[in-house]
Amino acid sequence: MTKPTLKSIAEQLDLTPTTISRVLSGKGDQYRISQQTQKRIRELAERLNYSPDHIARGLRLKKTSTIALIVPDIANPYFATIAHHITAEARKRGHSVLLSDSQENTQQEIDAIKVMESRNVDGMIICPVGDSSTHLEKFVDGSKPVVLADRYYKELNIPSVSSDNTSGAREATEYLLDHGHRRIACLQGLPKSLPNQDRIAGYREALQEHFDEQLIVGDNFSKQSGYVAARTLLRAEAKFTAIFALNNQIALGALQALAEEGLGIPEDVSIITFDDFPYAEYLATPMTTVKQRNEEMGQIAAQMLFSQLDSQKASQGLLLPTQLIERASVRHLNA
Repeated sequence: MTKPTLKSIAEQLDLTPTTISRVLSGKGDQYRISQQTQKRIRELAERLNYSPDHIARGLRLKKTSTIALIVPDIANPYFATIAHHITAEARKRGHSVLLSDSQENTQQEIDAIKVMESRNVDGMIICPVGDSSTHLEKFVDGSKPVVLADRYYKELNIPSVSSDNTSGAREATEYLLDHGHRRIACLQGLPKSLPNQDRIAGYREALQEHFDEQLIVGDNFSKQSGYVAARTLLRAEAKFTAIFALNNQIALGALQALAEEGLGIPEDVSIITFDDFPYAEYLATPMTTVKQRNEEMGQIAAQMLFSQLDSQKASQGLLLPTQLIERASVRHLNA
């Protein structure tokens, strides 16, 4: 049996091969092809078991219909959600996603970028580790479409989408202050990363005269860092009534350290974290969180990238608002 082609499908439907190609590559709506026509094309392609020759098409068009996604920690539900929505958006556009996990390591991020470039991906979405931007400077000229998501660099003119970290951290700290807390420990992530710096700025702005530099501990966004940071504060017998963890993994590490010391939440220590996560409301004490719009962030990052692939200009430095989710992990000291 002869393998079906765009031309043979077009002849059967009395359409042009270009129209068939646009529909099967997910661009039917973009070119205002009617839903009825799109349905006819897809049904016939499925009935004929049509499968596009991506290799030949890629060589002809110098495109591979693949994009790269590099994240710092795919095990973190926050980044897994971003990846899920980027993949869904890419599928709508007829693109596949090559995923790489840099494991919060800048050198692994650099290596991943080199691998993706060797695969000739059409573009890249990078959630960078955040402590160095030198290796990303080559993308400023736009020769390879790139979008930065979640973490970004103010000094690089590269399209990006992130959260309003300063506002979210300020709101979380003010919430603790409103509940009577004055000694608020901050378990930070990677100190040089912009999200960490912005969250520290919001925390500091809210505390004002109550700010104490010695209550800021931690060195990266991992569970282990949160555990070590909390243990460090407890061993130093630092006086604090609440903890503000700057991401969900740090918060989990802090919970482990507090549990080992037999400290209850919120009766002994209150805690609030940046990043909502799927099981936050199901913990023994449901955790109050700062929710980021990571679902929307993934969708927007993909849309920004495909705008560049379609030779359109993408937005620069988009910040999404956050939302405080109140649960039961913060005690009201004035009650």
